[in-house]
Amino acid sequence: MDEKAKLTPSSEDYLEAILELSNQDNTVRSVDIASHLQVSKASVNKAMGVLRDMGLIEQAHYGQIHLTEQGHTRAREVLHRHTMLKRFLTEILHISDETAERDACRMEHAISDETRNKWFHWLHTVL
Repeated sequence: MDEKAKLTPSSEDYLEAILELSNQDNTVRSVDIASHLQVSKASVNKAMGVLRDMGLIEQAHYGQIHLTEQGHTRAREVLHRHTMLKRFLTEILHISDETAERDACRMEHAISDETRNKWFHWLHTVL
């Protein structure tokens, strides 16, 4: 897979969920992802096929899901954008946690790497 192949917002959400839900051996069950994202198990299975084809996860047939090194890197990037955006919304703009969480989840998919990097630098100098 191309190192920086474009992920869909849905694929990014799945990667983020896998990272957030991973247990001590860095694995997660599809049923837990379905519950976390409030989607069907069939939707999770389809998404896992896409992520597996992209080389971002490893999964035995209907088994535990494990992020590859590249998948872990991409998932951390998504989580980082989400955290940065939520932090800005709550700490700078004083948006409620609930609204900030919803908005950050939508915004994290649209922000460019350039904007993210400059924003992150700005946050570190201001906060």
